[in-house]
This record gives sequence, structure tokens and C-alpha cells, in this order.
Amino acid sequence: MLEVNALEFGFEQPLVTGLSFTVPKGQIRLLHGPSGCGKSTLLALISGTPVAGVMWSGDIRLDGVDIGVLAAHRRSVGIIFQDALLFPHLSVGDNLAFGLAASIKGAAREAAVHAALAAAGLDGFAARDPASLSGGQAARVALMRALLAEPKALLLDEAFSSLDPDLRQQFGQFVAAQIKLRQIPALLVSHDAADEEFAIGPVLQFPIG
Repeated sequence: MLEVNALEFGFEQPLVTGLSFTVPKGQIRLLHGPSGCGKSTLLALISGTPVAGVMWSGDIRLDGVDIGVLAAHRRSVGIIFQDALLFPHLSVGDNLAFGLAASIKGAAREAAVHAALAAAGLDGFAARDPASLSGGQAARVALMRALLAEPKALLLDEAFSSLDPDLRQQFGQFVAAQIKLRQIPALLVSHDAADEEFAIGPVLQFPIG
């Protein structure tokens, strides 16, 4: 479970105060609000990504562990963005392999990549150039790359907003199925209230303070 307790953050002045919520395993929780209200900064604080000038206090826990004091690479938190951000110089298969632990080698590495492609409905795409993918295909590859790292939580930063309505629906259902299958908590931040259809539990409205 992902837990945020009494979180306050901002720059010269507090942007958000008194933020507390939980995300159970296997569920997606939506934080909805306009651009510039602190949604992406919140995800950066949870993932451990540095944000210049930000000041914060509070408690961020994942499966009972205080991850707020840990370096980003020790938090086991994955994140996907509005854009797929695939590496253009790597094949689709190599993009996926990038998410795997270095200890997974040889045939096991190849098998993990092919299993991820199959799960995404992209059998036979390992050698493809990422530039040849559609928006929905690239989004699924980005998701599976993040999940191959075996995160204990997943953050979604406007992850559906660049897709047209049909692809958005398909990708949203795919994300929800993967989160339920892997039994990890997922936090979605979005300016689009329509993303509520992918969430479970009450929607948290930004800004808070």
C-alpha cells in the first residue's frame, strides 16, 4: 500500500498542505486538478526525483517503509508520463530489456521481453524501431518497461492525455488490468476528470491547502 500522511510542499510559499491519502494494492487512485497545482511535484516527491527549490515535510510510505528518506533508486517506484519516452536508438525489445534487473541475463532476459510483448499484444515487435509504433503501442511498451523493473508502486503522470478517445479507453483498461494482476498500488494524476473511469476509490481534488 502507498500512504501519504500530512504532506506539505511548496517553494517560497506552501503549494499543498495537509495532504493525506492511501492507495491499496491492485488499485488506481486519481488526483485531479488543473495544470500548475502541484500534481507532478507530488509524483516527484514520491519517486525521489529532485525538484529544484522545493521544500516539503510529511510522511511517504510504501508497504510500511518510509521511502521519503531513501534515494530514488531504492524506492521501487515506477513512473510513466504523457509521452512514452522510449529510447529512439534502441529497438522495442531493447527498450523493454532496459527495465530488467542486470541480474536477469541471457535466455531469461529474452524470455521476459517476449512475455512482456505478448502481454501487450505486440508479439513479433522486438526488432521494431520505436518510431514505427502507434501512440497506443508506444504507451503499452512504456508501461511494460516500467513494470519489468518490478516496482512496488506505479505513478502515472497524465498518462492517458495524449491518446485519442478510443486508444485512451483501451490503454486505460490495459493499465488497470496490469495493476490488478501485479497487485501494486497506482497513483494517477490528471487534469482530465474523465480519467475517473480508470480509478477505484474517491477522487482527490487539487489544489489542497
